[in-house]
Parts: sequence; C-alpha cells; structure tokens
Amino acid sequence: MARQTFPSDVAREEFDGVRDMLEAARRKTRPRKHDLYDVFCAILYFLHTGAAWRSMPPDFPPWRTVHEYFTQWTMLREGDRTLLEKALERLGRGPEIARLRQLTGQR
Repeated sequence: MARQTFPSDVAREEFDGVRDMLEAARRKTRPRKHDLYDVFCAILYFLHTGAAWRSMPPDFPPWRTVHEYFTQWTMLREGDRTLLEKALERLGRGPEIARLRQLTGQR
C-alpha cells in the first residue's frame, strides 16, 4: 500500500542520489523492515514541520524507528558536518539544513 505524499517529500529519483551514502551508515545486523526512502521522508517531514516525533503521521514508519535513524545520521563523524547534513546539501534542501543545525546546535 502506497503511503500519502507530503510537501516535504523528495522524489525517489532524487533520493537515489543519497541512498548509498545513508546505507553506508547502517550496521548490517538484520534485514531492513522499513523502506529507507520512507524513513528519510519522515525525517524531512519532521524538519519541515517541526512536529514532535510522537505526532508523526501513521503513513511513515514508527516514530521510534525514524528517531533512531535521525540519531545515527546526525552523529558527528568526519569534520563538523553530519551525514544527514551532507545528504540534505546534496539534495539542495536549505531550509531543512537550517532547521537541522538549529536542533543539533551546530553553526
């Protein structure tokens, strides 16, 4: 069943440009339960709307799952930019980058 689309969503074709980058951050322990595209779009929704994690629309994966990916993708790795920030930059998502920096306390 297809999920509802939201204004914050990115096209699947655009997402394919950052999929490998995000996949590389995953510890390979078991098969993925949720489509990584839907998780990424849920994070975009969170950044775009400023909604609370628990009020994530039911069309997205569970909020705890989305929050866990957000936590992993916003850990500082090399330099001073997070993996999520790099992915958003590659997609040209300026407002979401600004919101991410505000949430994580980055410059």
